[in-house]
Formats: sequence, structure tokens, C-alpha cells
Amino acid sequence: MTNTVNRRLAFGALAALGLSMSAAPAAAQGELTVYCSVQEEWCRPMMQAFERTTGIKVSMTRKSSGETYAQLKAEAANPRGDIWWGGTGDPHLQAAEENLTEPYQSPALPQLQPWARKQAEQSGFKTVGIYAGALGYSFNTQQLQRRNIAAPKCWADLVKPEFRDEVQVADPNSSGTAYTKVATLVQLMGEDKAFEFMRAMHRNVNQYTRSGAAPARAVATGESLVGITFLHDAVAQAVTGAPVQIVAPCEGTGYEIGSMSIVKGARNMANAKRFYDWALTPEAQAIAIEAKSYQVPSNTASTVPPQSPKLADIKMIDYDFAKYGSSAERTRLLARWDAEVRNAPRR
Repeated sequence: MTNTVNRRLAFGALAALGLSMSAAPAAAQGELTVYCSVQEEWCRPMMQAFERTTGIKVSMTRKSSGETYAQLKAEAANPRGDIWWGGTGDPHLQAAEENLTEPYQSPALPQLQPWARKQAEQSGFKTVGIYAGALGYSFNTQQLQRRNIAAPKCWADLVKPEFRDEVQVADPNSSGTAYTKVATLVQLMGEDKAFEFMRAMHRNVNQYTRSGAAPARAVATGESLVGITFLHDAVAQAVTGAPVQIVAPCEGTGYEIGSMSIVKGARNMANAKRFYDWALTPEAQAIAIEAKSYQVPSNTASTVPPQSPKLADIKMIDYDFAKYGSSAERTRLLARWDAEVRNAPRR
């Protein structure tokens, strides 16, 4: 679901509260327009913290990564955004390839995890890794017990007849999470077998959502029995006490490198670079914990939330970000998914 939030925080309100000038935030330093592709609960405190730290007024729009990529492409001749923060790396890489984003090498690069630096190098420094997270699914334990269904452990379980109309996943055209699922299955099974599998699973899908995190929420509320998401999105539901169990599929799975990019031709380029550098600091990345987001952060000095999935314990494929983040491959796979999966009959 697309939410647009324009945050114009009035720093003068502090003075109205009787606080001293020394306690006030930095003086106004201009403006910044951010396209945010993580969840609203993380977008908002990030923008508020940057405003408090710098005095730069932020206008923020929250959309999924696929939707944001499409917006950048539509606005290429007249860019309206300055920086794109968050969301899966594949569309960021596609935007870089299509010259929709600006190269920038932050002084913080040497402080980052190898996978984050590699993301930057592969894109010609037009994007950088800000967090990582493994793909998988969750299921509602109460619903499973009520229906007397064996707990799923593998991708293969999701095509079984007992899960008819019980699986929720996002549409890969709008969701980077769901595109990662498509690319993961292709790399894991081979392309033709992966599409055969997705057509079989299509019979069990009750809804293709716009947002990649939405299926995790649907599982938590019992709206859906199974939801395919990044595992950290399911953890966010589990920590609230929701009756969910998280599954890293037995065959192996892919992962995302959440990314950040500066928009080509940004109107507020200096402020965009300032946000970029700030967002790579441990202090900025720690806001994820406050926002109950459980990705693995990219700065080596950042605190990893104890609830975060342990990537070392998950059977991970050697995900080819360069290939599956390319414009031609992503466009081709999405077109095939539309033709063979989305429009397939549910017999």
C-alpha cells in the first residue's frame, strides 16, 4: 500500500516549550526529498532523526521498491526526488544501469560489510548496501493446528493441496521482496522448473499484495496461513506475540541487500550526500531497532538486533545480484511471470 507522508517538523516548537536555544536543533539548512522503501514505521523516525541532527527539512514519500523504481523512471526528465533510501537492491541496480541514479563514494564505505561494499562496486558506486535479510516464509501456528496440517519446512511444501488458497505473497512488479523470490527460485531450481513451481503455487495463492511485508502481517492476524516475505518482516510480527513460526526453506534461499541511491539530477544534491553519509553511521542504523526492524545493518560497528535472523545459520544460495539486478533480466523475468504465472488459471 502506498503512503505519502510530508514531514515538515517545526523546530521553533522547542522554543515554545521553553527550552533554551542551546538545546534547540540545528538551524534550518535547506530541504531534502526522500523516497523511502522500507516500512512506514522505520521511514518516519529516520527522517525525523535526520531533521533533528541537521536542521534539513525532509519531505518523504513511502513506496515499495518496484514502485519507486517506476517513479524514478517516469520522472527522469524532471527529477523530483533527491535520494532513494531502502528497498531491495535489484531495482536499485536496475536504476543504476539505466542512469537514473548518481555515483557517489561515501567516506563511510571502508566501515561497511563486504556485501555492502560489493553492492556499491557492482553499481559503479551508484548504490550502496544498507542492510541484508534472508527470504523465506512464516505460518500461523494456531491456524495450522486448527486445520491439522503438517508444518511446512521447504519451498516444495507450498504447492501441496492442503495449502490451497492459504499462501500470500506480493506481486513482483511492485515488490522487490517478490522479485527476489522469483530470482531466488530461478537460481535454485533452474528457470523452467522455477516457473513450473510458481504456476503450481499460484493455485494456492489467495492474494498478490503490493507490499512485500504485507503477507507477514496477514499471517500474524490469521488472514492467511502462510506468507512469503523476508524473514525479518516475520520476526517483526513474532516479537509482538503473534502466533507465527518462521521458516528458512530447506532447499536453500536467496537474500536481499537493501540499498540506498542518490537520484540523478537531484535538486538538493549536497543535502542528499549529507543524508547518504549519515544513513551509513551506526547511530542512524540503530534507529532500525527502535522501529522494530530486524535486518542486519551494513556498518560493521552497528548493533545487530538480537532478534535478527542469523544469516550464518540459513542455507543461502550464491545470489547473483549483478545478473538479476540488470534491467534486461529483471524486465524479462517479470514479463514471463505476468504471462505464465499471474494470468494462469487456478484449477
